Amino acid sequence: MPTPPVKFPKPNRASGKPPVRKGDGNGPSPAPVGDQNWRGILLISLALFTLLAFFWVATHPNLVQQKMTLARLFDLIRAGKVETIVNEPDYSTGLRMFTGTYKAPVSNAPNAQEVDANFEVPVDLELDKNLLTEINEAGYKKVVETETSNNWVWQIVINFLPIVLFVGLMYFLFRQQIRMAGKSAFSFGKSKARMMTRDRNKVTFKDVAGIDEAKEELSEIVEFLKDPRRFQRLGGRIPKGVLMIGPPGTGKTLLAKAIAGEADVPFFSISGSDFVEMFVGVGASRVRDMFEQGKKNAPCLIFIDEIDAVGRSRGTGMGGGHDEREQTLNALLVEMDGIETQEGVIIIAATNRKDVLDPALLRPGRFDREVRVNLPDVRGREQILHVHTRNVKVAKSVDLGLIARGTPGYSGAELANVVNEAALLAAKRNKDEVTQMEFEEARDKVRWGRERRSMAMTEEEKKATAYHEAGHALLNVLLPHTDSLHKVSIIPRGPSLGVTMFLPEKDKISAWKREELDSLIVLMGGRVAEEMFLGDVCSGAAMDIRMATNTARAMVCDWGMSDKLGMIHYGDDSSMNFFGRDMGGSRGYSEKTAEAIDAEVLNLVNSAYEKAKELISTHRDAMEKITAALLEYETLDGKHIRDIIEHGRMLTPPPAPLLPPSNPPPKEPLPVNPPVKPKEDDGGLLPGLPAPA
Repeated sequence: MPTPPVKFPKPNRASGKPPVRKGDGNGPSPAPVGDQNWRGILLISLALFTLLAFFWVATHPNLVQQKMTLARLFDLIRAGKVETIVNEPDYSTGLRMFTGTYKAPVSNAPNAQEVDANFEVPVDLELDKNLLTEINEAGYKKVVETETSNNWVWQIVINFLPIVLFVGLMYFLFRQQIRMAGKSAFSFGKSKARMMTRDRNKVTFKDVAGIDEAKEELSEIVEFLKDPRRFQRLGGRIPKGVLMIGPPGTGKTLLAKAIAGEADVPFFSISGSDFVEMFVGVGASRVRDMFEQGKKNAPCLIFIDEIDAVGRSRGTGMGGGHDEREQTLNALLVEMDGIETQEGVIIIAATNRKDVLDPALLRPGRFDREVRVNLPDVRGREQILHVHTRNVKVAKSVDLGLIARGTPGYSGAELANVVNEAALLAAKRNKDEVTQMEFEEARDKVRWGRERRSMAMTEEEKKATAYHEAGHALLNVLLPHTDSLHKVSIIPRGPSLGVTMFLPEKDKISAWKREELDSLIVLMGGRVAEEMFLGDVCSGAAMDIRMATNTARAMVCDWGMSDKLGMIHYGDDSSMNFFGRDMGGSRGYSEKTAEAIDAEVLNLVNSAYEKAKELISTHRDAMEKITAALLEYETLDGKHIRDIIEHGRMLTPPPAPLLPPSNPPPKEPLPVNPPVKPKEDDGGLLPGLPAPA
């Protein structure tokens, strides 16, 4: 059955703009409600004024309702301080009540100021018929008599009005939050997938370079959606899911944006972490709602970024409780290929952790196709540089091919960062164009860090660093199976006091035994040079030792390069995954074999150490000259090192080094730092970091 064509709404002829889909999150935001702000301000002001008025009534003495006896009332009447008297019934007690006002002193002082105060006196006129006559004789002439009274109503109003006003004020302040909470209570399980439209997404396949195979495979998906009959006429069907796998920064998310820009179908994007919530059942509900939206807009594409957040292997949790993430994964498995299969909904997912994904998620029928997005080769790096330099003013003398050859192992994100850093460096130097010098410096800055010329180093530290780096550089040139020497520097850069940079002439795909053995010898060069020329060793070779140990152990345990232990894999057993990591698994070999592995690793490292000592002893004069040149020029290119070894001098010396920026002397002497106990292999300032291949 052919896939039904997609029907898009017609554009608005008046404006010429494409209509906005309802619910896609791309429509215009609602108009602000600024015209209603004055109402809220007025209501809040009125409520605050009323509360303050009641507070003032409760605290001010001239509004306090005082109960008194008849004797006290007659004393006030004789003193001429009673102003009004009202005789009214009190239905709450069944008696009459004399109420009125009188002059009351503010304090107990002799000449205290008098203010108006209220009083009330309960009386029984049925028992005392002559009470009104006595009041008149005491000095007050007229008592106002009332037959009805709503005093109890006012008492109720006075008691409950502050509470009502407070509740109303709180409701007004939190009305929007209450509305949103009411909406979210019904939409909490809704999918957070966002629809991307072509007018907002400007990325196409033209913006993707260096990964031609992956782009070609994904372009087939787009072509199928545009013309499904072309593929269905021979009985083929479109893949239900495509999984993009690759290291970080290689362009997986960029490919998804390009698919959204190329496809003429709805494109939903969501992150794997959007499914996971603290409430039980929300993740599975969002998965079902996401596929329901896809079914309504079929055919469509759904992109799930970082799917390892929800697709990790089941059965790796602790305890027997309910695992929310597993239920979310179960819902995803059923929706992708269950009893009710969603036709026309294509899933595109991206991850760099395929090893932790559940096997049921990877099988054909769910993810039919795996697209490998690897690091670009030299041709791909050059294409990526051309893409990122479209909007950069690059000098005509810049050779992007040379930069591509000098950036092996760089991902697309790192190459984009190189171009950006080069542009920033050129702008900082007030240049009109980005030259080759800025690209070279940006490349080194991205991979090895920025130069720290202002770092204070003693002459002894500089000398030790120079011997260390000279040992690496000398062995790298002498040995036949090593990468080409690019640059040697004793200027602190990044976490290291000095650095020796190697760049391979071509992309390395496989690790050969002869190359790894020579790399071990080069790694030992720094420590051997310190020991032979300085008579002592320091912690600067910590990173070299770590890299040599890892390389030797990989040769023995993983690559079968040990004649003694043979071609046996001695890695840990990964059958027991614990939270996606290999923890708790058995080693798969005996203690005796473990001792043999340790002995073989030690033998490889010691053999490299002895070979390095032999070569450096034979070329002591070259070592001294390389060290002296490093102390004088601080940075030497590979050709300078080769000239010293072959001719005994540099044929074309480099320019004089830049002076460190001068800082004004402090007005007061700086405090002396307490001595710090050196840490073993702490990964701090380590001279002699060879460049990774």
